[in-house]
Amino acid sequence: MKPLFSVIISTYNRANFINISIDSVLEQTYSDFELIVIDDFSNDRTIAKMSEYTGRGINYIRISHKGVSGARNEGIKIARGKYIAFLDSDDKWDNEKLSKTAEYISKFPDINIFHTDEIWFKNGKILNQKEIHKRPSGYVYPDCLSLCCIGMSTSLVKKSLFREIGLFDENLPACEDYDLWLRACYSYEVKLIPFPLTIKYGGRKDQLSNQPGLDKYRVYALEKMLKSGVLDKKQHKITVNQLINKCKIYANGALKRGKNKEAQKYYKLIEKYKS
Repeated sequence: MKPLFSVIISTYNRANFINISIDSVLEQTYSDFELIVIDDFSNDRTIAKMSEYTGRGINYIRISHKGVSGARNEGIKIARGKYIAFLDSDDKWDNEKLSKTAEYISKFPDINIFHTDEIWFKNGKILNQKEIHKRPSGYVYPDCLSLCCIGMSTSLVKKSLFREIGLFDENLPACEDYDLWLRACYSYEVKLIPFPLTIKYGGRKDQLSNQPGLDKYRVYALEKMLKSGVLDKKQHKITVNQLINKCKIYANGALKRGKNKEAQKYYKLIEKYKS
């Protein structure tokens, strides 16, 4: 019998954190799930850490290094659950994450995307979130444009939705979640589960979100949306405006770093979409 949830943890060189993530799933009060751990060819002690879970029913798969998008896609392809829940290997869940989510699925069976509130820890201290980080509900495409408004570790997606919108874009080494939510949320409603059921840990240099120059990947995702032909007139306009804004930010930063050729590429893109 297929489970309601497939939980996918993709990991790369997170041996110091993976136990925390896995344990938070195994300690859930709701049991109708399968746990899939995709190891993106880690070269630290991840294999040794995973050996501690032998016999615990975890589907542990080690793949050639594909990046976070490729790793998640491998998990999606083999997932048997009706809904897919993602958890980054350096985050963890409250033990009622899946039970609360199951309650909301029963209340809102027509919703394809759910997410929860979250608690942020940075350098061991709780980080107060700003108003801009408030998690949205409903038609959230406009909220998706300026920043990634749905955290991967908070999210749940009906598996059948990936057949329509496609999998994670493996051309993106970062901001793959930003790209996914644009493709999903231009037409699908999102339901917020208003409980802090995800705990995120930040402040480390190895995290993708701390890399410089991420706006070039967001520009790529925005231009994909504009070229897709799926946006209505209003959506198209606000997407163009956001693309121009992010092009300016990235191009100005490139100039400051002495990358004039790179900057000119994005200034030309601005002119293209202004006309």
